[in-house]
Amino acid sequence: MTTVRTVLTIAALTLREASRRRVLWALAVLTVALLGLSAWGFSRLLAESGVDLTSGQARLVASQLLNLVMFGFSLIAALGTAFLTGPTLSGETESGIALSVLARPIRRSALLLGKWLGLVAFGSGFIVVAGLAQCLVVLWTVDYWPPQPVTALALLAAQTTVLLTLGLLLSTVISPMASGVVAVGLFGATWVAGVVGGLGAALGNEGVARVGTVSRVLLPTDGLWRGAMHGFQDAAALADAGPGFDGFPFLSQSALSPAYLAWAAVWVAMIWGLAATSFARKDL
Repeated sequence: MTTVRTVLTIAALTLREASRRRVLWALAVLTVALLGLSAWGFSRLLAESGVDLTSGQARLVASQLLNLVMFGFSLIAALGTAFLTGPTLSGETESGIALSVLARPIRRSALLLGKWLGLVAFGSGFIVVAGLAQCLVVLWTVDYWPPQPVTALALLAAQTTVLLTLGLLLSTVISPMASGVVAVGLFGATWVAGVVGGLGAALGNEGVARVGTVSRVLLPTDGLWRGAMHGFQDAAALADAGPGFDGFPFLSQSALSPAYLAWAAVWVAMIWGLAATSFARKDL
């Protein structure tokens, strides 16, 4: 019970510390700016398209634009969590704060777990609040509501969790800034590999399509993102559109399988275990 209380206390302190950092203000400014731009864009779509949004074509356009904006939020969350994770652990290690906390004594695994839970709460909270706000903007401007918003936002929160877990591992071996740069770089590279793989699948090139498949196994961020896109888009409109949109980077043809979701959970557990092992052996 003492260990559980310690973990929850550290998680609460980490969440409070994250809310005080300047990165929170940066996230808030970027979020408000993206919400404003998307509201303007969707309103112009309604004013200039001249198409009734109850038609399949208009719903498909709304799905694409919503996925595009949600990718912007996922990128903002990736940047925020990646550059927040490094200073939270590695910065405290370099400054000596971690050593003073662990001398109480507190197990290193409990400290790491508490910080991880706090960061997960911070990243997931941002995704849920920003994502719901964006869905309301779309509903207000073009009268479109995604079919599975809860599932989609949960997958985006899972994507954030995957990336911050990777950042946590990196922060135990390299500097805070370097860990953020590497994590965001891998996030972007995996997304590009997913786009390449989607184009390969649309063209019937199995070798190129395998690039996307392998990348989504090595780092599940792009796979979870594609599952989230499927939850935001109108499946009936996509089916009516036919094969012309195969390989389009902001549309997803199918939902995630339970096996892939299980793999994402196992991946997070393995990376967290590696982070715990690395932190336990780290010279403070």
